[in-house]
Amino acid sequence: MQLHITTADGVPIYQQIVNQVKYLVASGRLSPGDEMPPIRVLAEQLIVNPNTVARAYRELETAGIVEKRRTAGTYVSEQGSPLARKERMKILTERVDALLAEARQMDVSFHDLAKLLEKRNESMTPPSG
Repeated sequence: MQLHITTADGVPIYQQIVNQVKYLVASGRLSPGDEMPPIRVLAEQLIVNPNTVARAYRELETAGIVEKRRTAGTYVSEQGSPLARKERMKILTERVDALLAEARQMDVSFHDLAKLLEKRNESMTPPSG
């Protein structure tokens, strides 16, 4: 699990960890049942105070995204994140908006774009049988 922390944007470090873990879960890069790094290990990787990572993990646990298992560590919740669908839709909305804007700049009609999407979807869908 790769997280990137910055002190330049004013967002508290624990919140950066929370946001990035939410994104990783929502995007499917972290799956239900995946083990999170131990607090001390992640703190060493990010060069932050272990209390900062502990606070982020508590927030994630409160949100139902991760769950602590006694003596076994912290894992992505088996139920999946209650925010996962909402976050996925947010990510896709941003990408769709960018695609629509780019299509308009290239003078590609919505109809042609929709046909292209349909065609690409068909080419990526495995044949049933």
